[in-house]
Amino acid sequence: MRTPAPDDATPRPDTSLGPALETLGRRDADLARAYAECGLPRVRRQPSGFAGLARIIVAQQLSTASAGAIIGRLESQVRPLTPQRLLRRNPATLAPVGLSHQKTRTLFALAADVIAGRIDLGAVATMDDERAIEHLIQASGIGPWTAHIYLLSALGRPDVWPADDLAVQRAVQALKGLNERPDRTRMIEIAEGWRPYRSAAARLLWHFYRHPGVPT
Repeated sequence: MRTPAPDDATPRPDTSLGPALETLGRRDADLARAYAECGLPRVRRQPSGFAGLARIIVAQQLSTASAGAIIGRLESQVRPLTPQRLLRRNPATLAPVGLSHQKTRTLFALAADVIAGRIDLGAVATMDDERAIEHLIQASGIGPWTAHIYLLSALGRPDVWPADDLAVQRAVQALKGLNERPDRTRMIEIAEGWRPYRSAAARLLWHFYRHPGVPT
């Protein structure tokens, strides 16, 4: 998958990442170089709960600009974006928003799961990372990538590593001078020494991926 869910549209640097990135830079010269070249990543946060998870689902495999436009249209039609409000709508009436059929089905299924108590987003916030991911992927259409991004960008977990993310894989390939894009197993191996700050590493690598001169 490429690119995390769209952020709050602000160019502000995320100063909260500074201490973790400085620590990572002392451990890994390549990360230190990326940090020196690119600086702090921008603030990228989502609200916790249904609205934040819905935004991440919408943004999957889309550019930030395209995702932001679709989310804006969706939230103008379903206000506030809650499971109850969404389920009051006929899915067909949301076609002009620009959602794919698959994402529409995923959002409506998630809303039904939340209302029925099959998915408890409040409880997810209190679970450890592994349990939270296992709980989230029970929902139809939600896989590990979506769960990882929710933990990282909505819950602010410090040690989440989206090893399947295409942009992060490309960034690691460029950063480490690898001949091939690393697979999930190799990504996990490379990031092992970045614990417990792998979320900060992922944020820097997304930033690095968008930096001029980095192959995409």
